[in-house]
Amino acid sequence: MKKNVLTVALICTICGALTLPSCIGSFTLTNKLLSWNQQIGNKFVNELVFFAFWILPVYEVSGLADIIVLNSIEFWSGSNPVAKGTKVINGNDGKYLVKCDGKGYTIKSENDGSIVRLDFDTEEQSWSYSIPGGEKHTIFTFVDDTHISLPTTDGTTTTVELSDAGLYAYQAMVTGSQFALN
Repeated sequence: MKKNVLTVALICTICGALTLPSCIGSFTLTNKLLSWNQQIGNKFVNELVFFAFWILPVYEVSGLADIIVLNSIEFWSGSNPVAKGTKVINGNDGKYLVKCDGKGYTIKSENDGSIVRLDFDTEEQSWSYSIPGGEKHTIFTFVDDTHISLPTTDGTTTTVELSDAGLYAYQAMVTGSQFALN
């Protein structure tokens, strides 16, 4: 009897895995752990820590936490709670503090202290930016899997194909109208 129940459960699990859509998350916790390991020393120290974390089940636990809890939260809510945090980015013109709160990014320049906020609106499927006390401006909106809506210089929007040709045509349209305005 136990053998039949186990067999039926296994068959149902395999059929479900093959027929139902999957949600592969970003595995943020495991990736942060691996990224931390890559920064602690030279390649020999990194390898030693890597093996130690496999022997002690650190990677296994972080992977299981990602699979069962964090990726499920990311799938249902649209944001991963581990993705939150602040990073320092070294740009060509200085350092920037990038803070992720799970809904967007706040970018602060260490040069002049200016702040820009980037937000993703899940209902409209669009990215926008704003400065503190200012209004939001849409950067682009996803139309479908292969097209986005981008602003033009006259204040309207245009739909652009996500390909080299589509982006080149948009660039030519925008730069051409800028020359026409001068």
